[in-house]
Amino acid sequence: MFKRLILILLVAAPLRAEVVRIEVNSRADVLAGKSFGTAGPYERLSGKIYFAVDPRNSANQIVTDIDKAPKNASGKVEFSSDFFIIKPKDLTRGNGSVLYEVSNRGNKGMLGFFDFASASTDPQNAQDFGDGFLLEQGFTLLWVGWQFDVPNRDNALRAYLPVAREPDGRPIRGPVRSDFEPVDKIFEASLADRGHMAYAVADPKDPANVLTVRDSGDGPRRTIPRNQWEFTGDGRGVRMGSGFEPKKIYEVVFKSQDPPIAGLGLAGVRDTISQLKYGSAAELSISAGALKHAIAFGASQSARFLRTYLYDGFNEDESHRKVFDGMMIERAAAARGSFNIRFAQPSRDGDPWANFLYPVNVFPFSDAEQLDPETGRRDGLLTHRMKEQFWPKIMYTNSSYEYWGRVASPLHTTIDGKEDLSLPPNVRAYLFAGAQHGPSPFPPPRTVGQQMSNPLEYRWSMRKLLVSMNQWIADGTEPPPSALPRISDGTLIARDKLTFPKIPNVSVPAAHQTAKRADYGPDFVKKGIVTIEPPKLSSTFPALIPQADPDGNDIPGIRMPELLVPLATFTGWNLYNDRSGPTNVMATTTGSFIPFARTRVERARTGDPRSSIEERYKNKEDYLDRITKSANDLASKGYLLTQDVQRIVQQAATRWDWIMSQSGFAGAANAH
Repeated sequence: MFKRLILILLVAAPLRAEVVRIEVNSRADVLAGKSFGTAGPYERLSGKIYFAVDPRNSANQIVTDIDKAPKNASGKVEFSSDFFIIKPKDLTRGNGSVLYEVSNRGNKGMLGFFDFASASTDPQNAQDFGDGFLLEQGFTLLWVGWQFDVPNRDNALRAYLPVAREPDGRPIRGPVRSDFEPVDKIFEASLADRGHMAYAVADPKDPANVLTVRDSGDGPRRTIPRNQWEFTGDGRGVRMGSGFEPKKIYEVVFKSQDPPIAGLGLAGVRDTISQLKYGSAAELSISAGALKHAIAFGASQSARFLRTYLYDGFNEDESHRKVFDGMMIERAAAARGSFNIRFAQPSRDGDPWANFLYPVNVFPFSDAEQLDPETGRRDGLLTHRMKEQFWPKIMYTNSSYEYWGRVASPLHTTIDGKEDLSLPPNVRAYLFAGAQHGPSPFPPPRTVGQQMSNPLEYRWSMRKLLVSMNQWIADGTEPPPSALPRISDGTLIARDKLTFPKIPNVSVPAAHQTAKRADYGPDFVKKGIVTIEPPKLSSTFPALIPQADPDGNDIPGIRMPELLVPLATFTGWNLYNDRSGPTNVMATTTGSFIPFARTRVERARTGDPRSSIEERYKNKEDYLDRITKSANDLASKGYLLTQDVQRIVQQAATRWDWIMSQSGFAGAANAH
């Protein structure tokens, strides 16, 4: 009878992955014990988390190549991740929510984003915590490494993952593709993106290894003879005696081996959050029930990680419970990425002049299921592998750049681009009108673009949306309504319908970024295995952009006070200057800041069709009064915190002073 009882218990016990142990390497008070609002003093801890995943559990079978992972004596797959946490010393004084940031290429960004702090990978000093907003709100802040190939630098968070092998121990080989676009003539290039750890060529003499060059993204490839180039000694780069020419697209397709099981990084995030939410962590002084809710925040690459996490079904844990209650998906457009596939390259994105044709802008784009009439495939982001009970509440936020330089509109339109979609009840979506892919510093520099970079500051609104998200998941308080461009009201349009003023020395991009149907091979969708590189391309998915007002500023979306009461035109696009790229191509992630003429005389001299500052406002006081009114109005609608209004007005005053002190602007004429 006793043996039978043990057998019953073993059969009934869930096959679940577990956080095996947490190793704390450092622990210290934040800012010498400074108290933050009602949450009190905080502490920071860092170290490693160790996992053991049971590949028999259905929640883990979504990990690509999990069946080809090495297993311990218990039949589980082991891996580990770096972690960093900032938490109230007394968690009962916090707000009960853990805010997890998906680390962008090993970095820590949410203190800089929400708290206007310095960019630090090891926050210790007062400037590293900015105004303390997140801590004043009582959040527990968490980072867990998920990416296996981040650059080798101090305090970068990474995951330490096993590689996949055939059942008999033989190495797995497969195609890898790497492209690079030199700014200057170079003689050697890495096979990785932005300093990441590159895959090594398996056999440098394999005739399947090919280097091509082309002049544009859709231009014909020209194969460079094999005797003109070679792999570097470590097999992770290429060199060419005659040099790689600037403003060309070079693409290497080669065979590599031993792919890391990249999807375990997503499983590690899932299991850490599940442990903190449903269990405890004595090593971190987190008791059971102390953290009741979990919110994920990701920007850009990290936001595409979250969309992939949802698509692949990771928000259901091993015990079939919802993991994240809410997600702030910032600047993902309608994209996913190379996060849970064989030979994954998580850093690769898809911009007008970088990282071409990686599996980023791929169907499905919308949360709800749609039919692609050309392929006959029916799919949706939330419906692909998840039951509705595991859907988190979601806020999508995008800048104007995502509509121009990436592919955002299919997030909320039908596949044919002819109609608006209704968002599911658990989803809100917002366009930050006129913004670039993350605000530029002020005064705005000219970097890679023909115009100054765009400093439009929308993080004020993100602070309010985060507070709204926490209320939404905690007590069901509805957040502010979605604010999107719409086909139905003429604010979401094709490029040829754009009405943009003819500003002197300003060229508008002739086209925006689009997505093509791409075939990566028969095993890509179901197994995450790419067998065709480069992919076979067919037709283009329609993509649309926001309409502009007579000043050139976006009409739809959340219009921040500095756009409602403008001193300039703010755009999500900026063409490359001739030092940085092809001058007819949009600069990666960069928008434009094009100030108005200060006076009527200046405007007449340059032929600027936009009214001058002098013609718009009586004086600085009049301007700031209007800024104050617009900020208060946005706060009343739920898009700003009332406590931030005065600082927004102060920011506007600083920007007025700077613009009025300049000698005049002439757009791209001053680019050099």
